[in-house]
Amino acid sequence: MQQRKAGRPSGTDGSDFSYRMVVDSRYTKVAKGKSRLKALIFIQGIFQLIELLYVVLPISKGKDPNILAVSSSVIGLISLLIGELGRRRSRAGFLRFYLAVSTITVLLSIFCAVSSSSTLETG
Repeated sequence: MQQRKAGRPSGTDGSDFSYRMVVDSRYTKVAKGKSRLKALIFIQGIFQLIELLYVVLPISKGKDPNILAVSSSVIGLISLLIGELGRRRSRAGFLRFYLAVSTITVLLSIFCAVSSSSTLETG
């Protein structure tokens, strides 16, 4: 039996290291996009928690809860979880669902904020 020599593989002179170390640009784009998405999901999570505080405070004072605001908060938190799963596992379907549901959640939150501020001005 022949034994292999230790050292560099046959057929290379050691000068092809730069070729082997290059990462394709599409993989770097994906990595940058995932890190950007991670930051955006984190920021949206902070806003969802702030919104949840604004929903819980009137309830703790004995006022009736705004059903639309409560459902918007709950749906938003669920969409954040699905978005994070889609980001980690690179699932396009999860990310599309996250995009659609979080858009609806943001629109509902804006509607609730505008309607509550208009009732505060008249009340």
